[in-house]
Amino acid sequence: MRSTAALLLGMALRGSRGRLFGAMALLLAGYLATPAVALVLRGFTDAALGHDPGTAARLALAAIALLLAELMLGHFAHLLYFELGELEEAALQAELLKLSNGTQGLETFDSPEFADTLVLVREDLPRTRAALEALLQLGGLAVQTVVTTAILATLDPWLVLLPLAAVAPVLLGRRAQDRVERAKERTAPRIRLTRHLLTLGTTATAVKELRLCGTEEELLARHRTAWQATTAELRRGHLSGALLRAAGQLVFAAAYGGAVLLVLRQAVDGRAGAGDVVLVITLAVQVSVQVASALGLLTVLQGAGRMAERMAELRGRSAAMVRPGGDGTVPARLERGIRFESVGFRYPGSDRPVLDGVDLLLPPGATVALVGENGAGKSTLVKLLCGLYRPTSGRILVDGVDLRELSAEQWSARVAPLFQDFARLELLLRENVGVGALAALHDDAALTAALARARAERIVEQVPGGLDGLLGRGYGDGAELSGGQWQTLGLARCLVRPEPLLMLLDEPAAALDAAAEAALFERFGDSAGRAARERGAVTLFVSHRFSTVRSADLIVVLEHGRVLEAGSHTELMAHRRTYRELFELQARAYR
Repeated sequence: MRSTAALLLGMALRGSRGRLFGAMALLLAGYLATPAVALVLRGFTDAALGHDPGTAARLALAAIALLLAELMLGHFAHLLYFELGELEEAALQAELLKLSNGTQGLETFDSPEFADTLVLVREDLPRTRAALEALLQLGGLAVQTVVTTAILATLDPWLVLLPLAAVAPVLLGRRAQDRVERAKERTAPRIRLTRHLLTLGTTATAVKELRLCGTEEELLARHRTAWQATTAELRRGHLSGALLRAAGQLVFAAAYGGAVLLVLRQAVDGRAGAGDVVLVITLAVQVSVQVASALGLLTVLQGAGRMAERMAELRGRSAAMVRPGGDGTVPARLERGIRFESVGFRYPGSDRPVLDGVDLLLPPGATVALVGENGAGKSTLVKLLCGLYRPTSGRILVDGVDLRELSAEQWSARVAPLFQDFARLELLLRENVGVGALAALHDDAALTAALARARAERIVEQVPGGLDGLLGRGYGDGAELSGGQWQTLGLARCLVRPEPLLMLLDEPAAALDAAAEAALFERFGDSAGRAARERGAVTLFVSHRFSTVRSADLIVVLEHGRVLEAGSHTELMAHRRTYRELFELQARAYR
């Protein structure tokens, strides 16, 4: 709890000291008005029973003023801490993005534990504003409780125990929240499943296939089953927590009743006046409200505390995945090429090697084709070349220097990729292309040149606003593009990268016909040829179409994570092995 308070207050101080101190002052004044009302009511009661109308009238006006202050000051404070809460939520969102993307590789996205924790944090982030509000109000309640306890002590020392009776519901409330949080953690994987099924059932690209296959009912049934199991688990956690909270509140209710009976007995014995009875009843009611409010606020704050723990867990997991960075300079030109030496790779959490003992040379200036059946390790090899993963054994040398020793940022800047699952960035057209080279984001000449090399001029003409036109309908009335047009922009994003040393095409044409694939490779090939001549850049592409593959300088056949054979088309056809079998099998299909 202490660490949560420190986190929230620290972020609030960094966000706006003025708003924080203003909110605290207004809340404190409002909370102090509450016990003051009880004192004024005691005086009012005594004055009224003592036939002192003037004093009674003045005290009545004072009570009204205090009640107005109690109500209004909280509203004004809310305006301040609401803005602070928004600033804190934005800061936490920014940190969450950084933690999710804080490594050069993709390891965080391959960890189920990281993904589950990420889901729970995302669920809790919108409650950040409520957590700050709860913290500030708890501070006000603490001061109010101290004042209330001091007033009660002036009547009878035993009445000091009334606020202490709140300890039981607070402790039991904490245990109750722990049970709720454990239930949430147990259901995190199913929550991810229900969200995935919801996305499938509400996304146009998936719905058309699901409808044609007649699987809507199966999808709904699975979503319903997963959601029912989730809600049942959460219901048990909340019910268990509610029973614990009820037990704590019963303890306080007994103390509350005892305090009222004690003062009534004093009044009967003549040791207390009517005003004292009114004072104790009023304060007892206030303590009851304080306890109820504190329990609710503690629940919110405990939830925020669990979120803070999960954020710390994400920080730890993300930090553990950060690689020791190299600081070597990437060469301006490849002279010796890129060599794989006994490279092996396993995905995190898996014992099965995806690549095993790969030895391979990608000569400078060469065009290299990777072929093989699905699961042979082609895309994994591409990701290793990009630096998105590091080999679990062996090494990759760039002009004789281990890729690990080179600056990851420099190497990423010299890789120009176009993947099969290319990104569809629903941003401005200039941003969609310019993200490939941020320095060119506002360089219309560079963007136009990249679009021209990708032969995307017609797309620019079709988008209202041209380079400054919005794409997609995700959050605005942007231009709708076809899949092929999105891919063309992905190609432009690849071609806008300055001075690449490695140009990659990882099955980007899997959904295209032969003519469209040929056109795509022609557009890419012009830039690749220029990069090869100027910088010795390597062009690597993955394709299942051997009509395209045969033009490569070097063809590499992968099977079960190993290099089965490598050579030119002519050499591999002469070998009469796997490549020739695959080539002839596909050639017969086109006859």
